[in-house]
Formats: sequence, structure tokens, C-alpha cells
Amino acid sequence: MNAKGHKRPRLSSKVIAMVAALVLGGGGVAVVAGNANAGQDGGRSPGGATQVTATIDCPDVGDRLTSVPGQARTEVDESLAELDVQVADAYRRLAGGEAGGNALLGELQGKRDKTIGRMSDAIARSAPRPEELKSLSGCQMKEAAAQDDPAAAAAEDQGSLARNVGGKGGPARSDFVAIGKVRPNVRTPGAAAGASSGSFSSQCGRNENGHSNPDNVIVAPGVSNGAHHMHDYVGNKSTDGFSTNDSLAAAGTTCSNGDLSSYYWPVLRLRDGKAEKDAKAPGGGQDANVGTILRPKQVSITFKGSPVGKVKAMPRFLRIITGDAKAFTNGTANANASWSCTGFENRQLKDKYPICPKGSDVVRTFTFQSCWDGRNADSANHRTHVAFPDRDGRCPKGFTAIPQLVQKLTYGVAPGARFAVDSFPEQLHKPVTDHDDFINVMPDKLMATAVGCINGGRTCR
Repeated sequence: MNAKGHKRPRLSSKVIAMVAALVLGGGGVAVVAGNANAGQDGGRSPGGATQVTATIDCPDVGDRLTSVPGQARTEVDESLAELDVQVADAYRRLAGGEAGGNALLGELQGKRDKTIGRMSDAIARSAPRPEELKSLSGCQMKEAAAQDDPAAAAAEDQGSLARNVGGKGGPARSDFVAIGKVRPNVRTPGAAAGASSGSFSSQCGRNENGHSNPDNVIVAPGVSNGAHHMHDYVGNKSTDGFSTNDSLAAAGTTCSNGDLSSYYWPVLRLRDGKAEKDAKAPGGGQDANVGTILRPKQVSITFKGSPVGKVKAMPRFLRIITGDAKAFTNGTANANASWSCTGFENRQLKDKYPICPKGSDVVRTFTFQSCWDGRNADSANHRTHVAFPDRDGRCPKGFTAIPQLVQKLTYGVAPGARFAVDSFPEQLHKPVTDHDDFINVMPDKLMATAVGCINGGRTCR
């Protein structure tokens, strides 16, 4: 597939807000009213009812795949990317005010049936047919608060936020909370005898060289705009949707210690109405990701140890995704990114954006899975080859502890300024969809140094 594959029509730029009535019996959905100006009056309809934004909720086929034969991998990856295009296109039509929810969902199901069928055929050529995928073609509407919600009271503490948030598919006022109203909630396991208490850091910059694209080589290799949102990259200078292990190993790096690994995450934007350089591009304005892209003030990349024992080296080209880009419709089982503010990092949020007081910066923290199955550098759903330790720091049976990547991004955001993370368009820029991606391309000697520092209790930079 060439780099122009999987391009989509441009998304409508109109403000998206609807009063939706969900008729779930038999899979039917009726959208009973639409108002492109909803939210300008605080989110209340003339009758006083709270308005909602409708989006499209489809089963995540990729997450259900536990095994894909190598011969079918390329065709499966292309089909999964095609499913994302179909959902995003249906959402574009819904957001544009197209009536007939039942007809739209029926058309979407027909497209998904065919794509899932081709995917199943590809797998069945060299493995048992995944019959369970047949049930995943149907979608439904999902509603979310548009502007007015009791939880928005926290946003009222910062009046400008309450007036400015909303429009263009999210986020809603209720997606924000004043960090001072959050109780401390961080628990750190105590270190046992023999714990690996050291750390190893890579200094890779803040993406000063502007390495960004809407690809995702882990979940959509060989596909342009496979993420439908813009990623910032540090470390490996070559990463895009068409990277291979060989191309990554041959590339340069922004890391001062020679770490060739690829670290990437969705950009954070001010929802300020200004045209960014990608305003008419895939992953940007064409996918409802709008506003000024914020560059982090600081990017911290640190590998830590295990509180219950030593860690072993990661295999080169290990791929890990933490968090879930589709958590708003998938549910929060794989949600993992945390939001907070400097000075308040004992209070972490997963489903809210923080409103930070003056002098405090917004912080995104990603604590990656640190248990590895000892065999695979990746898995069919990009999750089952790694796992999180339990509350005490112990890995599941059959998994071994590896260095735990903790990545922290700090942003200067004025109190009350509206901002949002880039997302798939139908995910409405919800904070719970934040996620981070990592491909280990450290030279083996550097990885050995990292493991030695961590197991030896030393702090290495």
C-alpha cells in the first residue's frame, strides 16, 4: 500500500451538538433534533433540557484479535485501518447534520460486515476462521454531555473555561475539574528486599524539530493517517507509518545518549479557533483536530525498576501502547494516562482534564506496562504480550519484570484556557482517550547499561 492510502474526505467544521434520543431496542437509534449553535447559551435547550452530543460507538475489532498468522498480518492491518475510516466517515456525516440515524448505522454495518469478512478470510487461509468477529459489525449511537452538566461546577471556578469550552465535537465543560477539588489518590508500593531501586533516563528533547504525523506504525503499519490524530515524536527521527525495524535501527535520534527508541503521543491543542498548519490536513482539521498545537515545556523519559525484584532487559523492537485511544466508546478497561498539575501530582485524573491554578502547569503522565511474556515483541491486539504488575508490584504468572517506562509531559496552559488532546473524531477529545506509544530501539549495550543502573540502585542520566 502506498503512502496515500486510507485518505478521507474533510470533516465538517461546524459546531457539533445534538439533542439525541437513543432507541436501543433492536439496535435502532433516532436522533430527534440537531442544533449547530447549541452550547452558545450555556448548553440548555429552550425547554431547559440538557443538550447532548451524539457519537458513534462500534466494537473495537482490533482489541478482540488475540492471534493473527504472519501471512495475514498485512491484510488484517489494512482492514482494521479501513474500519477506522468507515467509523470516522459515518461520524463526519452525523456531525454534519445528516438525518436518519437508523439508515446511517445500517449502511455502516454493511460496510463493516464486508471488511470484517475479508479480514476473516485472510486469517482463515492459514488458521481457524475467527467466527467471533461476525458479531462485531453492528454499531450504536452514544451520547455525551455537550455543555451543561452538574460536574461543570468545577469549571465555573475558572470562568473563562466555562464560557469557552465546547464546540467542534468536544470537549465538554464536564470534562474539566479544578485540581484543588481532587483528593490525593496516588499509592506507591513499598519496596521489598531485593527491589531494583535505580533509574535510567533518556534526554530526547521536546520535539523541537517538529517531527509530527497522524500515522501509527504499531497499530496501522503501512497506512497513512492510521491514527486520525496528530502525534508528536521524540527519539527516533524517522518514525512514521511505513517504518520497519531496519529503518528505525538505521535512523538518527534526538536522544543525547544514542537511544534510538521511538516515543510518541497525541498532541495537545489549545481550542482557540486558530488555524494550525494542519488545519486542512489528515489528522488535523480533516479529522476534527483543531487549534494551536502546544509544545511541551518539558518531556521526561525515565525507566524505573520493580519494587519486588530485579528487572531483565527489554528485547529490541518491543512495542508497547499504554492507554486506549478509543476509551470513550470502548470503556475504561485499558485507559491508563493520568492528568494532573505541577505541585499537585499526588492527585491524578484519568477521565478529566485538570484546571490548574496560576503558576501551575498541566502534566500528562504515562506509566507503561512493565511485565513481559518473555517471547513476543508485539501481539495481535498490541496488549497481551505485556502486562501491568499488581498493586504490590508483582508480575502475573508467566511474565517477567522489565524496566518500567514512565513518561511525563508538562505544558504551560493559562488558567481557564480550553485545551484538548487529539483523538479519533468520534472519541470527542475526551481526556480518557489519552495514550502513549513506545518502540524500544535502544542498542543492546545501552539497554544493558540501563538495566545495570536500575538493578544496581543508581540514578543514571
